[in-house]
Amino acid sequence: MKKTLLALLMLPLMQLHAQSVNIIPQPAKMEVGQGHFTIDANTKIIVSGAGMEKSARFLNDYLQKFYGFNLKVIKGKAASGIVLKQAAMTDGVDGAYTMNIDKSGVTIAGHTENGTFYGIQSLIQLLPLEKSKTFTVPFLSIEDRPRFAYRGMHLDVGRHFFPVDFIKKYIDFIAMYKLNTFHWHLTEDQGWRIEIKQYPRLTSVGGFRNGTIIGRYPGKGNDGIRRGGFYTQQQVKEIVKYASDRYITVIPEIELPGHSSAAIAAYPQLSCFPDESTKHPAKTAWHGDSTGKQVQQVWGVFPDVFAPTEYTFKFLENVLDEVIALFPSKYIHIGGDECPKESWKRSPFCQQLIKEKGLKDEHGLQSYFIQRIEKHLNSKGRQIIGWDEILEGGLAPNATVMSWRGEQGGIEAARQKHNVIMTPGGWMYFDHSQDKKEDSVTIGGYTTVQKVYSYEPIPKELSADDAKYVLGAQANIWTEYMNNVSKVEYMIFPRMSALSEVLWSQQSQRNWDRFDQKLRAEFKRYDWWKVNYSKAYFDPANN
Repeated sequence: MKKTLLALLMLPLMQLHAQSVNIIPQPAKMEVGQGHFTIDANTKIIVSGAGMEKSARFLNDYLQKFYGFNLKVIKGKAASGIVLKQAAMTDGVDGAYTMNIDKSGVTIAGHTENGTFYGIQSLIQLLPLEKSKTFTVPFLSIEDRPRFAYRGMHLDVGRHFFPVDFIKKYIDFIAMYKLNTFHWHLTEDQGWRIEIKQYPRLTSVGGFRNGTIIGRYPGKGNDGIRRGGFYTQQQVKEIVKYASDRYITVIPEIELPGHSSAAIAAYPQLSCFPDESTKHPAKTAWHGDSTGKQVQQVWGVFPDVFAPTEYTFKFLENVLDEVIALFPSKYIHIGGDECPKESWKRSPFCQQLIKEKGLKDEHGLQSYFIQRIEKHLNSKGRQIIGWDEILEGGLAPNATVMSWRGEQGGIEAARQKHNVIMTPGGWMYFDHSQDKKEDSVTIGGYTTVQKVYSYEPIPKELSADDAKYVLGAQANIWTEYMNNVSKVEYMIFPRMSALSEVLWSQQSQRNWDRFDQKLRAEFKRYDWWKVNYSKAYFDPANN
């Protein structure tokens, strides 16, 4: 009876401890004990075995940045400290880890190297949100593993260019929420952002535009300001390594055959009609090339797309060869979306090619275009990802489909036994407003943090066998109306926190009421990080 009474008296205290642990995304299993372990400047990080240095470095960098000190790293064993190691787990998957905190210290064991790194992210969320050189973390035990293999965030730098320092900061956000893929959208109608040494005009001409519409499309005039920029190959290497040190794969996107105005402005012979103008006199100032081609100054979809000529294919093969030398990713994203067919329809060359190849129509020509590029990339040991329009006219043999126009494209691709990444606009487009009273310009739409959290990446229409082809999901950041880093942060937070739990946590572990309580604490972390974020969540109109 005394033991029962004692247990009842302890229950509120145990609940208090459990409530103070707010880890996002929710671990698969977590038990909070009684007591705390103290971390101070004398605590050591003990790395046991190879491959733990990246995790130790990340933790030390975080401690230095936010608390003003770091810890000594030693190899081998110690009586007390933060132990980082790798330990195979019977039912472990890539990224699984355990974490135990007791009187002897913190022990994080990853089934793989990146598992240990994910354990570090959970440890960081136990640290206080105030500057101190001595703090405590609660005794607890965690067994955790990711649900999906692909957990992505996208960033469009084509519409607006962002500096290297912010790209690294963005990668840190991805890492701290246990996401593992950075989809880097590098080329667009409004700017080409990656140095290609064989084609220097891609950046000297294609990397800059001479004005941008003011306000939401169709705009209220043009600011006439020259904007742009690009990443050198050395900077790209630096960013790829920075991401790799955080176990993040960078997937580059080189848009084709549409969204190619910037490349065509640099090399007009890529167009079906090299001498035609692409300016829009009513909406833009004209500062284009003498051919009449320009890097676009308004948003939208433009009819001047790559011509499916041997010159174009050789150009793209040369470009992609330089790209794959910079990115070790298994995948190269080739776009494939929003490719108007008007130019192809009126091009005698394209019409003759359709006949010669026995294609049904211009959709078949796009499929032919994509498959030519896929064969080249496959020959280099890489695979393509394309937006769901690549289904039109016939899917390339080894393509992975990114489903953005709802879920149907992903459903069709999975049923055809192709890998799928779900990124439907209604849930996964973070350029949509998250506030009914939004006072900044956005592209439109309305996607709250609650809606993001409600998303289930595996469509109910899929059989269990077909569902295996859904690799995961991704949120997209299109930047037509984000011309500074503060706006990007404002649009991703707090929705990125919800995304992390959708992609990492087991479906049975997702609970909105619990997440709601954790999110209230997470806003304090945003303040601690000094990031800009939307406060729409606090307005009852959005709940």
